Amino acid sequence: MDANVAGGFLLADRAKTAEENKTARSKTSEFMTVQDNGVTRRGADLAPDSVLDTLEKDRAAALARLTAFLAIPSISTDPAYHDACLEAAGWCAETLRGIGFEAGVEPTDGKPMVVARLRGETNGQPRPHVLFYGHYDVQPPDPLDAWNAPPFDAQIVDDPTHGKIIVARGASDDKGQVMTFVEACRAWMAATGALPVDVTILLEGEEESGSPSLEPFLQAHGESLKADIALVCDTGQWDAETPAITAFLRGLAFSEVTLHGPSRDLHSGIYGGPAQNPIRVLAELIAGLHDENGRITIPDFYDGVSDPSPEQRDAWRALNFDGKAFLGEVGLSVPAGETDRSVVEQLWSRPTIEVNGIVGGYTGPGTKTVIPAEASAKFSFRLVPGQEPSKVIEGLHQYIASRLPADVDVTYKGEGGSPAVGFDTGAPAFRATAQALEAEWGKAPVIVGCGASIPIVEAFRTRLGMDALLVGFALEDDAIHSPNEKYNLSSFEKGARSWVRILAALGAADAAA
Repeated sequence: MDANVAGGFLLADRAKTAEENKTARSKTSEFMTVQDNGVTRRGADLAPDSVLDTLEKDRAAALARLTAFLAIPSISTDPAYHDACLEAAGWCAETLRGIGFEAGVEPTDGKPMVVARLRGETNGQPRPHVLFYGHYDVQPPDPLDAWNAPPFDAQIVDDPTHGKIIVARGASDDKGQVMTFVEACRAWMAATGALPVDVTILLEGEEESGSPSLEPFLQAHGESLKADIALVCDTGQWDAETPAITAFLRGLAFSEVTLHGPSRDLHSGIYGGPAQNPIRVLAELIAGLHDENGRITIPDFYDGVSDPSPEQRDAWRALNFDGKAFLGEVGLSVPAGETDRSVVEQLWSRPTIEVNGIVGGYTGPGTKTVIPAEASAKFSFRLVPGQEPSKVIEGLHQYIASRLPADVDVTYKGEGGSPAVGFDTGAPAFRATAQALEAEWGKAPVIVGCGASIPIVEAFRTRLGMDALLVGFALEDDAIHSPNEKYNLSSFEKGARSWVRILAALGAADAAA
């Protein structure tokens, strides 16, 4: 881990001094300079014009392929859509075979994995090898009545801010992002008959439901997936005109808690008062999770959590991140986290607990006067370096046990998680990717942190010994996991062009190393 991720906290490139940025660009340019038939070429020239031209000519067909992918309701968390997930996996494998990959659908105990490989001629020399990861499953589209059109019937819409956008569940998370890479590979093969690096593709079908099959799959097949570096397209840009590379991800832990009270649902008139109500107990437990300053009250929750340094806070302030606008886009106005932390600090350096859902008693139309026998809630934690998911979950158990009243028992299920992870922004592949993105977008990428979690990234490091490059083209207003999810067509098209350049840069970087 280099200085830009010291202590697990991110220093953004935008906040470097002008001289530091100049030096960094100079080093990157030197690194990316290669000889091609006696002609010196640099990052902006590494992708052949024929490949970028092929992308441009194939825009309509690429959009049609994405629309077909989006039409498959591959909701991994709902068993009713298991067959749709199988259909999506098959669609991906067939699409990749059409490009020239050897691709198959690998069974698991849950949703299958799609694994595809395409190797080039080596002439006796080793070629750089990348593993691209994405996921074909999507979140449920509920509430359906909040969508402007059916969620799996992709619509091309004129947006006053972004121009043309594509609206559908999975448009941004993660089908549109996956297809930027797939279309880049297609263009390389169509224009040149080869890729500049060896590529393995792994597409998961349970990312949106906790990835339960991922660990056993990596245990069984991890050796065959190892590459020089992993590429992950499940993150975002800094803004619509500025690319980004994510160098830090918060970790994740989760637990489903069920409180059990009376032996059956009770009539609230006959038993109301003396009978313990699990919903009331659950509400009190949830209300006590935070103090008046927004700090989490679970025992030992902040053990191992470090504060950002003054330099890191200065770097984040230099980003001029508009927390008010960030919240305003979703109809909010006041940060609800720790009162002494900025919005960026809350997102990039502070752990959280959130209640993701509550169930208890009668929730149908009209009135049914019952005291329920049980009530449950789903919790998720976002973790930072220094926190272990198992210890955080243990702390939740201690918190609940210490506050549980008589006549109420508790059970837990669905528990697990993964720790936070950060990357070396000075690594050769990182610098090559930054140069390629700058060539496409006309400005250097911002190096950012991400408040979300991508469990596969930590697994790549611990299981396969690989670091990852997190390059994505989503935007904050893409409404992922929400109704009317969208993906800018400019993100889709420039994302594919970016991957064309990144693949070229990674190939050239290996030759220059």
